Amino acid sequence: MNKKLAAALSGGAVLVLALSGCSDDEGDKVGDWAKTFCDQAKPQIQKRADAHQIIISTAADSKPAEIQAADSKAFQDIANADRALAKAVESAGAPPVENGQKIQQDAIKELNATAVAYEGLKKQVDALDPTNQQKFADGLQGVADGLTRIEKMDQNALAKLEEGELGQAMAKQPGCQKPTASVPPKASGSASPQPGSTATGSDEGPDADPTKKPSAKPTKTTPATKRAE
Repeated sequence: MNKKLAAALSGGAVLVLALSGCSDDEGDKVGDWAKTFCDQAKPQIQKRADAHQIIISTAADSKPAEIQAADSKAFQDIANADRALAKAVESAGAPPVENGQKIQQDAIKELNATAVAYEGLKKQVDALDPTNQQKFADGLQGVADGLTRIEKMDQNALAKLEEGELGQAMAKQPGCQKPTASVPPKASGSASPQPGSTATGSDEGPDADPTKKPSAKPTKTTPATKRAE
C-alpha cells in the first residue's frame, strides 16, 4: 500500500541538494555563503533522506498500523527538516549574487510552506483507521495524491539557490551533497522497492493485500530541485 508514497518520494518529493558539477574559482563571498549554508543544511538533508528510506522500507509486507506510524513520523521529520533548512537560509543571510535577497526570501517562504504541507499529510495519515484494511488503503491513496501535489513545492524550494555561480559553489560543499540514508532497509520475505528501481507494471494478483498499491514503484531517484518535469 505504501508503494505509491515510496514512488512519489523517490520520484522527487524528497528534497536533497544532490548538486553536481564544478566551476572555476568562485568569489570568496559566494563560497563562504555556500559553506555557511551547507554546513547547517547537512543534518537536515540527512534527516530527509532517512525519512525517505523509512517510507520505502515499509512499502511492502507491512501492516497498516506500521505503515501509519512510519509515514506519520517520516512526514513530520521532513516538515521539521524543511523548517530547519529555512532557518539555515535565513541565518546564512542573503547570498552575494544578483537578486540575492529575493532568492533568500523566496527559499525561506517556500521551505516553510512545504513544511506546513507535510504536516497536513501527517494529519491525514494519523486520521486513518488501520483496523479496516480497505478503508485504510483508500485513505492512503488520498495521502499519496496529496504528496504528488506537494512535489512541485518541494522541487522549487531551493531551486534558485542551485543556479549559476551560487549553485556551483554549493556543489563543492560536502554538506550539500546527496546523502546515503542511515536507516537500514526493513528485512522482509519479499523485496521492498528501493530508490533507483523503475516501474515495470503490477506484481500483485487479484487476491493481493488491499494495503498494497497495485502498480506504483519508485522511479529513478533524481535531485528534487533539479527536476523539470
